[in-house]
Amino acid sequence: MRVKLKERKRDGVAILEMSGKLMGGPDAESFDETLKTLIHEGCNNVIVDMQKVKWVNSTGLGILISGYTTLKKSGGELKLLKVSDRIENIFIVSKLYTVFESFQDEDEAIQSFS
Repeated sequence: MRVKLKERKRDGVAILEMSGKLMGGPDAESFDETLKTLIHEGCNNVIVDMQKVKWVNSTGLGILISGYTTLKKSGGELKLLKVSDRIENIFIVSKLYTVFESFQDEDEAIQSFS
């Protein structure tokens, strides 16, 4: 099952709820297009809610890194929310925990942008 994206906004921050497996292919295109649309709409601070993400492979990590870079270039940020222990271990092993700010609480994540 490929990843599904559900978008909502709160306090000027876009929250992208992902579910499924983040493994590349069409997922990369979908995520990239969503970010470009948000930036075009003037919303360049994004939280990716990963609570329902079951797995991330190396291509999936690349998708998140690309999104992070795209938002940084537009003056915004990409932060992660509710990353499971299993996926957090992937971020630790790959040293990406030093790149992404991660939160377990949505309110804290939103407040971190101000």
